[in-house]
Amino acid sequence: MPHTSTTHLVLIPAYNPGELLARTVRAARAQWAPVWVVVDGSTDDSTATVQAMAAQDPQLRVIVLPHNQGKGAAVLAGLEAAARSGFTHALTMDADGQHPAELIPRFMATSVSSPDAMVLGKPVFGPEAPALRVQGRRLSNAWADMETLGMGIGDSLYGFRVYPVHALIDVMRSTRFMRRFDFDPEAVVRLCWAGVRPINVDAPVRYLAPDEGGVSHFKYVRDNLLLTWMHSRLWWGFVFRLPMLLARRLRPSRR
Repeated sequence: MPHTSTTHLVLIPAYNPGELLARTVRAARAQWAPVWVVVDGSTDDSTATVQAMAAQDPQLRVIVLPHNQGKGAAVLAGLEAAARSGFTHALTMDADGQHPAELIPRFMATSVSSPDAMVLGKPVFGPEAPALRVQGRRLSNAWADMETLGMGIGDSLYGFRVYPVHALIDVMRSTRFMRRFDFDPEAVVRLCWAGVRPINVDAPVRYLAPDEGGVSHFKYVRDNLLLTWMHSRLWWGFVFRLPMLLARRLRPSRR
């Protein structure tokens, strides 16, 4: 039987994931309730499929955005709806089957024991992972580490995470950015700036081949340029916040 919670939900943003969305939702529902899907203006058949599933499952909710706005915007729409319904934490996972649904209970339990923290998946890559993607994320991780004075972000890009809902909403409402592919790394940096402590938990990531239904909306040049622009902005934000961050690091810890 799946775990049921009135405070923690699973949130799945989705844009044209094909048949993988239904598989991801079934895997998540086998572990947890409730599960919410935010359809980010998809134009494939996946929306009708999960809406039919939701009609038979009161623990599954589907929110449909009228047009594609980006991953961050889809997550924000889900977070705001979750806050209105009284939820305090949301585990985000991708719709493309890369994230380990079987670890949902472990991540949620970690969040329940440390509700003021964010629980971040630290990816464990299999042999099928594209070397260019694995090596390239190291640069983003290095930037995130510098921008937070080494607060302990294990991986800045892996989207399998549990966020405190209200803290993330406040961070997102404070900026017009982090609405698209830049959401994941900018969210953890800005939450660290806000004093939200990261907890890292190892989690496998699987890259599905096209014959397994794998889809990717990652555009190497476009999205790396977006990440470069994002880290340029965050660097100046870090410089502005440096005195505060130093004071926080030098403050004696309470045990």
